[in-house]
Amino acid sequence: MDQELINGTIASVVFQNYENAYAVIKLNSEEHGLITVVGTIPLPCIGERLMVTGKWAVHSSYGKQFEAEFLDRMLPDTTEEILSYLASRAVKGIGPKTAKKIVDEFGADALVILDTQPELLSRISGISPEKALYIGENYRKQIGVRRLIEFMTANHLPAEIAVRIYRIYGEESMEHIRSNPYLIAQPQFGGDFSTTDMLALELGLRMTDPRRVDAGVLFVLRHNLNNGHSFLPVDKLAAATAAILTLEVLPVYEAIDRLLELGQLAADTVYDVSAIYLPEFCMAEEEITERILAMSREPHGSLPGAERFLERIEKKNGIRYAELQKQAILAAAEQRIMILTGGPGTGKTTTLAGILSMFELLGRKTLLAAPTGRAAKRLSELTGCEASTIHRLLEAQISPETGEMYFAKDEADPLHCDALIIDEMSMVDLRLMHSLLCALPEHCTLILVGDPDQLPSVGAGNVFADLIRCRRIKTIALTEIFRQARESLIVMNAHAVNQGQLPILNDAKGDFFFMKRLRSEAVLQTVAQLCSSRLPAYLKGSFADVQVISPARKGETGTMNLNRILQGVLNPSSQEKAEVFSGDRCFREGDRVMQIRNNYDLHWRRSDGSEGMGIFNGDCGVVDKIDRQNNLIRIFFDDREVDYDMDLLSELELAYAITAHKSQGCEYRAVVFVALDAPVKLLTRGVLYTAMTRAKELMVVVGNENMIAEMTMNNHRNKRYSGLRFRLKEGT
Repeated sequence: MDQELINGTIASVVFQNYENAYAVIKLNSEEHGLITVVGTIPLPCIGERLMVTGKWAVHSSYGKQFEAEFLDRMLPDTTEEILSYLASRAVKGIGPKTAKKIVDEFGADALVILDTQPELLSRISGISPEKALYIGENYRKQIGVRRLIEFMTANHLPAEIAVRIYRIYGEESMEHIRSNPYLIAQPQFGGDFSTTDMLALELGLRMTDPRRVDAGVLFVLRHNLNNGHSFLPVDKLAAATAAILTLEVLPVYEAIDRLLELGQLAADTVYDVSAIYLPEFCMAEEEITERILAMSREPHGSLPGAERFLERIEKKNGIRYAELQKQAILAAAEQRIMILTGGPGTGKTTTLAGILSMFELLGRKTLLAAPTGRAAKRLSELTGCEASTIHRLLEAQISPETGEMYFAKDEADPLHCDALIIDEMSMVDLRLMHSLLCALPEHCTLILVGDPDQLPSVGAGNVFADLIRCRRIKTIALTEIFRQARESLIVMNAHAVNQGQLPILNDAKGDFFFMKRLRSEAVLQTVAQLCSSRLPAYLKGSFADVQVISPARKGETGTMNLNRILQGVLNPSSQEKAEVFSGDRCFREGDRVMQIRNNYDLHWRRSDGSEGMGIFNGDCGVVDKIDRQNNLIRIFFDDREVDYDMDLLSELELAYAITAHKSQGCEYRAVVFVALDAPVKLLTRGVLYTAMTRAKELMVVVGNENMIAEMTMNNHRNKRYSGLRFRLKEGT
């Protein structure tokens, strides 16, 4: 009864959140004059007319404002309102000057022209036929996306999903959603399954509707890819699906049979287990097995004059190789596929340089790659040779029809090389390994380098461990810690932890320090002091040389809260720095950020004029400029410059503090490791070892030594359902 209906025109947009569509606007209302309206108002534009239903409230800081609960939107219809609307840059390609020209030419019919006859815009000087069609397309997209956003937000789904769906289905988006609501939860769109399921039931689907049960089965399999599983045993898949759908298992088994018949699932037997796969993962295991076994059966053969080659390499590099290093260099020349492993200080990099020298002497064109941009950059610095990310090497592309990623390099267009070296192999998942092998030219040598004791890949599979343990591939494991490395407490403590021995925490002379803090407030204060002043002064550098690592994301000492604290200390708010909000996160000019999802659509450019596509999960950069007028954020990822639309903010997070998983493949001059509270499942030896091996010059642990002891003693590794090792061992 206390609700009120207010009519008015948007005079200005004070704030809008592109993730959840929350906005603060100034409304010229017919009843009350200029008022502040707050609520879910997707993509508000100056000049729009609104009918807002809601109630008045008094905010403690901002005073009286109208809280919108429902609203009806009407596009402006007077020439004055249309001019304000178009001049606000609501439509890409139209600025204030162009807006005036359009309104002068078409008057109150301007928006009708944009919608139905955009080609007529070319009558205006400065607008080519191509630009006219571009403006019309963007206008229709803006209207279509906004309607879709309104539908999403009304059903408690993130606004950015609407943009992804519209990119694929365009004006037919709503028809597709109503036909099968579960497409919202497909991986390329990223909708939460439980929320999507509630929407589907509200739209009238029965609990046992085949669309619902099929979607549930596929969701459980896809969800478990994130837990590293390539497949699930059929009984576990059925039980998990029945639980999330609140059904008996019979309709789930019927759905599994139906999906198998349709080719949307694949079945096999692994270690006497009835395994259910998504088809692409079953195919990946089968084809990886076939290619690996073929390579292991067809070595290049022994190298004539091997000792002479080794002597030349030692002379060139000014080094005497240890016996295992010599074996690795010769094996690289003689085998089609070889694995090189070793922990810190065991000479992996030195051996890799020797392998590169051997390939140079043999006239083999060699390519180097790593899973992430940081790892590729580090590989380049260590070897002196150019290295790229695997995605860039394989020329990742995005399909305009499906929105899914594919690689341009494959069997039809393989890589141009005689040898390929992949570093940080523990991070490579099943599908990426499959794509790599598909792009290898015939008779190419493949060298896989990594540390098997680091955390496994985020994606499905247990590739590096399976390749090592199948015993079908020549593997050289470097174990000797060289004299210079033994002088580093970082190196020695990392090896101690890896063997289940407690690290030395009380030696104040080396490169590894422990600062005991037993309360979260003290930990946060100490970390802030270390990052803002003490470590930059010690390193004679800046915070750019330091990385904070925590086992967990949540909690008082998790990365989310650490990022909030460190942002306030290292890059505080000021009038000189623009900022924008996404949910409860603030991004500010000067912030260190990380990309958290592979995006093959993002265009990057370098100062030398080179360009490319794709920013990938784990890439770190710095916010250079926030352009509110054009809804863009410019970020520098090392030497690459990228412009983000505001609707992509959900793909970024602050990176002053990151998890150990996100730190893989990177190396920092100094690491601050936070050891106080974290979920038990994250208190493992692998997490601690990975964090420790990220530090190059200095490691500082802040927290409770009992947590370090607990992590050292806990060598638990989550079991992953993977059939690759089984296939490699059983293959002939």
